[in-house]
Amino acid sequence: MTAMSLGKGRWIDQWNPEDETFWQAAGKKIARRNLIYSIFTEHIGFSVWLLWSIVTVSLPAAGFDFSLDQLFWLAAVPNLVGSFMRIPYTAAVGAFGGRNWTTVSAALLLIPIGMMAYCLTNPATPYWMFLLAAASAGFGGGNFASSMANISYFYPERHKGFALGLNAAGGNIGVSVVQFMAPLVIGIGILGAAQAPGLYLHNAPMLWLIPVILAIACSWLFMDNLTVSRATLKEQIPALFNKHNWVMSVLYIGTFGSFIGYSAAFPLLLNSQFPELGVAYLAFLGPLVGSISRPFGGWLSDKLGGAKVTAWNFAIMGLGVVGILASLRAHSFGLFLGAFLSLFITSGIGNGSTFRMIPAIYRAEALKQAETEGTDPEAYLAKAKLTGAVVIGFSSAAGAFGGFLIPRGFGMSIAATGSINTALYVFLASYVVMVGVTWWYYLRASLLVRRAPSLAYASV
Repeated sequence: MTAMSLGKGRWIDQWNPEDETFWQAAGKKIARRNLIYSIFTEHIGFSVWLLWSIVTVSLPAAGFDFSLDQLFWLAAVPNLVGSFMRIPYTAAVGAFGGRNWTTVSAALLLIPIGMMAYCLTNPATPYWMFLLAAASAGFGGGNFASSMANISYFYPERHKGFALGLNAAGGNIGVSVVQFMAPLVIGIGILGAAQAPGLYLHNAPMLWLIPVILAIACSWLFMDNLTVSRATLKEQIPALFNKHNWVMSVLYIGTFGSFIGYSAAFPLLLNSQFPELGVAYLAFLGPLVGSISRPFGGWLSDKLGGAKVTAWNFAIMGLGVVGILASLRAHSFGLFLGAFLSLFITSGIGNGSTFRMIPAIYRAEALKQAETEGTDPEAYLAKAKLTGAVVIGFSSAAGAFGGFLIPRGFGMSIAATGSINTALYVFLASYVVMVGVTWWYYLRASLLVRRAPSLAYASV
């Protein structure tokens, strides 16, 4: 194969997508194939990760006597564990290869499926066992980090924003799928006894058993490892101490943390704020529109610059929170749903724009350093790709932690005050801060730039 050789175990030893001849001759086809199966596995991972967000709504009807705050814990714990899992999952791509680790990460999804099915079919299951089963669902959250880090190596810079956005959107939409499908299947008696008349909660995890097995097989049979992505843990650790790693992690808490946090809490919020309407089944609409909007965020950032899109996006998210507060004051379900959907849409756009910023930031710094030293930029650019991949994984971990904070914020607010208003005011203040952070580091063109340089010149 021209300009590329395949090693043992589907390792590709030469990979240069920035070379247009190579890209058109072989690279594009291989990248697209890996993207397709990466999306499939990540999609299943997100579905398993957020299973508890929708099953918790039906636990009281099934005879499990848990408080509303305990239910919010079950919705939040998978996000907490998933956030920590994303750090080793990112490192695993460099250590084992993208194809190899995608296969392993898909196989790990069998654990939360089995544990959830056990809990739901045993009426004597204690609450601590439910918490443990919910924690195991965090394996599904780890998939995203390794998938994004892996795909970042396959695509050239000019297509990376859209490719990463598409990869993430395909995974994110798994949240919407599980919140749409689970309520449909738990009323069908196929296997096992009902937990309550007409209620077969164990169908929810078992629905994903065959897709997980297919994901394991497809990852192993059709994906590739890239030698260029190989990196020891020692080589990856320095990237974690880079200033922009921490800045982008904070911003990603605001975008992806909002998406996954609101996704986990939305069914319970619909059920608790408007119990008379019985509209928890509409929860899937939020992650659906958020997932669809994510590639648009990447595409728009390719055109305008990720920092501009991110800053404006946080401002609009703040307005969305104001709309929710107004809806609660008026007890208007239409305004409540519309304001939340606007939050989901903007969180999706922000997911795409922030992930487009990361590789652009390190590429800009590499070119600047090479220009300053008057040397060939290739070595700096190679290091920038590794750093960008590591930061993508680490910031995705930080963002997933936001997915724990939001459901717990709502739960604590309800427990302390009887309403979710306090949590919403905290989220509003957070979005205001994030507008300022984005401007200071990536859009500030004149104020104190001599003392504290920004990357405004690079339009990242």
